[in-house]
Amino acid sequence: MANEMAGLLGFKVGMTQVFHSDGVLSGVTVVDVTGNTVLDTRTEDGADGYNAVQVGIGTRKTNRTNRAMKGNFDKAGVEPKQFVREIRRGKDDIAAFAPGQVLNVTDVFSEGDHVDVTGTSKGSGFTGVMKRYNFKGFIRSHGTHEYFRHGGSIGTRLTPGHVLKGKKMPGQHGNARNTVQNLKVVKIDVERGLVFVKGGVPGPNGGLVLIRKAVKKS
Repeated sequence: MANEMAGLLGFKVGMTQVFHSDGVLSGVTVVDVTGNTVLDTRTEDGADGYNAVQVGIGTRKTNRTNRAMKGNFDKAGVEPKQFVREIRRGKDDIAAFAPGQVLNVTDVFSEGDHVDVTGTSKGSGFTGVMKRYNFKGFIRSHGTHEYFRHGGSIGTRLTPGHVLKGKKMPGQHGNARNTVQNLKVVKIDVERGLVFVKGGVPGPNGGLVLIRKAVKKS
């Protein structure tokens, strides 16, 4: 049932360590994928024009759900979900899904798979160039006055006479959607619905992540 774009939503639990069969110790990120529920399907033959499965995860209070989304949940026969996302699937896979269906981790992933994990990175607010881009900073010897953590000159003189686009300068650090590719699924806990992924993934503990089959590895 799974293809290269198959995936599940999950919540980042945290990081731990796992010993492999050869005794090698690896740092892994634990992702809880329990509660993935199919809400609706999209087909390229219908009004949508593309193939996807609408999936919800988490719980939301009914009084905090607008009427449009409540109608969508009622149609699927499920309780309101905290997060709703669409995951692209192949045309032949759509028929295997029905509204209200609960997806298990083994329906999509198995140990040894390579996945791409998408999440929102931790935000650090407005930061300078040293924290944001690891700039070295200015010399701290005699004669330097209030210029220790600056980024230096940004000008280009006469030609072209303006600041170049993409110049590294102070600004918002983090709190952006990021994807880490080609992470290996080291272990799967079927009973608890946990996926152990080798390496780190974006976001804080408890943050929403999307795990999909890796697009650059078969």
